[in-house]
Amino acid sequence: MNNKPTLHTSFSPSLINLYDVSNSIVVIIDVLRATSTIATALYNGAKFVIPVDSVSRCIELGKQISAITAGERDGKVAPGLEYGNSPFEYPREFIENKTLVLTTTNGTRLLQMVLEKGANEIITGSFPNLSAVCNHLIKKKKNVILGCAAWKDRVNIEDSLFAGAVIANVKDHFNINCDSSTASEILYNNAKDNLFGFMHTNNASHYHRLMNYGLEKDIRYCLTSDGANVLPEYEDGKLFVR
Repeated sequence: MNNKPTLHTSFSPSLINLYDVSNSIVVIIDVLRATSTIATALYNGAKFVIPVDSVSRCIELGKQISAITAGERDGKVAPGLEYGNSPFEYPREFIENKTLVLTTTNGTRLLQMVLEKGANEIITGSFPNLSAVCNHLIKKKKNVILGCAAWKDRVNIEDSLFAGAVIANVKDHFNINCDSSTASEILYNNAKDNLFGFMHTNNASHYHRLMNYGLEKDIRYCLTSDGANVLPEYEDGKLFVR
């Protein structure tokens, strides 16, 4: 009898309502750049990352708990916040033992959406913590939903690539009967030898958006595996590493 758990991929927040998040581990994926930055801040010793869905809430909470307030809207530092969404803004000497309150265009919004739909186990995934995510999913033996944050509900290449990377690593442990998962793995297998080049060659929209802001270094880092290999887990409003 085959009693492997299932794995599904949601390409966009607008599709997440099609999946049973209450009975699954939900992996929030926002490669460029929210979940890459979350992994990096925690890897570099941040105590907590608190994701919020609005700039005003970010500012308010930052004042209440004397935290670093950070976030972006449309790829730039959001007005009223101190810091942006670049992993390079959070080196150990700056972030260690501090709390970061973070709001982003897509990733933190998706996290709030799955919470409202009853998700009870949420982790965040990105190439910098690919191995930690895969090891956790294999070990837990539970149903999985790979939730791509996308870009304003529109499917994007980089989050789909990360979903494909996870699937390539864990597929032997899951029942996968899901075309979006299959498509993600095919995409990743075509791109894996040079993810940055694949994004460039195929005119990935968010690649161009960030390149126009001079953020090539960010993109290259966010497409590199295991540079911040920790597992951010969500509990009681905070992301942290156990």
